[in-house]
Amino acid sequence: MESEDTKKTQEMKTDLNLLLECLKYQMDNAFSQKEALVTIHSICQQNSNASVYFREIGGLMFVKNLAKSSEHSMVKEAALYTLGAIAEKNVYCQQTLCTSELFEDLTWFLSNDSNINLRRMSVYVILVLVSNNRTGQTLVRETGCITVLSRLFRTVISKHELDLSDKNVFQSYQLWSSVCSTLCVCVNNPQNDENQMFCCSLFPHANEWLKNCMTPEIIRPICSFIGLTLANNTYVQKYFVSVGGLDILSQVLMQLESDSHETLSSAKLAVVVTKTVDACIADNPTFGIVLSKYHIVSKLLALLLHESLDSGEKFSIMLTLGHCTEDCAEKLSLSLGEYPFDENETQQLKDINVKENNLEEHWRKAKEILHRIEQLERERNEEEIQRESYQDTISSMNISIQNTWKHLHADQIGQGSKAEDEDKSHSRQLQSYKSYGVMSKACTNDDQMKTLLKSANPVHACYRESEQNKTLYKAKSSCNQNLHEETTFEKNFVSQSRSIYIMFRYNK
Repeated sequence: MESEDTKKTQEMKTDLNLLLECLKYQMDNAFSQKEALVTIHSICQQNSNASVYFREIGGLMFVKNLAKSSEHSMVKEAALYTLGAIAEKNVYCQQTLCTSELFEDLTWFLSNDSNINLRRMSVYVILVLVSNNRTGQTLVRETGCITVLSRLFRTVISKHELDLSDKNVFQSYQLWSSVCSTLCVCVNNPQNDENQMFCCSLFPHANEWLKNCMTPEIIRPICSFIGLTLANNTYVQKYFVSVGGLDILSQVLMQLESDSHETLSSAKLAVVVTKTVDACIADNPTFGIVLSKYHIVSKLLALLLHESLDSGEKFSIMLTLGHCTEDCAEKLSLSLGEYPFDENETQQLKDINVKENNLEEHWRKAKEILHRIEQLERERNEEEIQRESYQDTISSMNISIQNTWKHLHADQIGQGSKAEDEDKSHSRQLQSYKSYGVMSKACTNDDQMKTLLKSANPVHACYRESEQNKTLYKAKSSCNQNLHEETTFEKNFVSQSRSIYIMFRYNK
């Protein structure tokens, strides 16, 4: 197996060397160069070590220079595509390519009258170099590349005519969509405050898009861009609200929620807008007052009842509801009176109110159960301590009895033949005392008890000691059994109580 892997690795290295030679010696043959670049891309995608080796033999820098110097557009496009794929596959290659020189070249491709495919490949390389790379985020701003991206965002496609069935329009839309994705990683992946501040200047244009073109192809990329640009940045959030962005989102959400009763896609799209609204108000609950003008809480509650939404989507809605009502004049209890609903919507909201009240009552009971659980746990701990103390006492008693028996047995051996001669008479006397219940009374006198024990037969003493041990053992076993049964009952009750509490808590 090891030899087979070694053989494949060697073949991969041989192929890359031959392909690099082909690139170098076929400068006049654009088609051959394109085919070689496509093959290099394929090899690097299939083998994670291929990108590293290609960089080591100088192939990465050669392809970068080829993208800049070639006179053939198809070679430039293939070279950029190969660079992007290699950088995406290997972080070391990404760092090698992340230079001001390359960003300036990419900016030049975007700024001039390059064909749309070349610009798409340029945007793709920028996206790969910036993604998860703070150095790339800095360079995209310092080289002016982000400025060109912003211009493409505003001008590539018309806000009023978006006929994706037209081939040219569709290609322009693909470029615009790639620009949106690249701007998203410029501002937040990781979060970059300076790039967020720059990109917030595009909010008015984004608002126009939302107002004029409510289609998934526009709303999804626009909402992603807005959400990531204002995420965790209170200044940008305030600016977005000041230019009417939250009002526009609210209006779009209202329309989509209304359409969701007819089409499933509208419900899914409404969740996308809901997440964007939440990103705007999460750090500024006071913005909820803007939402109250559009009765967004009622709309979100109605959307929450949509059966087609999965648990993740419903969770996003509930999270937004929490932020909406945190510091908002619009309350759930007032929703029915403030906004006109048809009979079905009114009944649905009434049902929600009833469920809310029931959950409150269940939550109160769950707290009581939790309090009882804690009390039972404390009592169980105390009984554990008492049981351990009892067991220690029993052990001490057993040791004491055994020592007493040994002492008595030693004394009886010392009595010798005298005890043997008097054995029968004393045995009859003991039997008589036992028969008439005198034994317990006689033992109340210490001196008499000692005399009686000294004159007793060792066999009887041993038998009596055995009977005492049996009695103590039975008492101890009975006590332990009772403790075990009581502990088992408490554990079962505690387990059941915990299950009820957890169920109520998550239903809440």
